[in-house]
Amino acid sequence: VNLGEVWYILAREASEAQADQAVADLKQLGIAMVDADWRLARGAGRFKAKRRMSYADCFAAALAQERKAELVTGDREFRQVEREIAIRWV
Repeated sequence: VNLGEVWYILAREASEAQADQAVADLKQLGIAMVDADWRLARGAGRFKAKRRMSYADCFAAALAQERKAELVTGDREFRQVEREIAIRWV
C-alpha cells in the first residue's frame, strides 16, 4: 500500500516512467516488500476504525505492530499510535 503511495505521488509530480524507476531503485536496495494479506488488512482496519489516520499509514502501523518493528517516519499523524508501536522520528 505504501509503495503504491510512493508511486502515485511520483507519477503525479513527475511521470509514470520516473515512478516506475523509483520503485525499481527501491527494490534494488534490498528493502523487503510485504504483500497485504487479510491479517495485515484487518490490523490496518483496527487502526483506521479508532483513529483519523490515512489508510496507508494504518497499514504501516499494523505491519510495525505485527513484526514488533520500529516505524521510521517524520509523519506526525503517527503520534496517534506512538503508545502502541515503536516509532523512530526523523
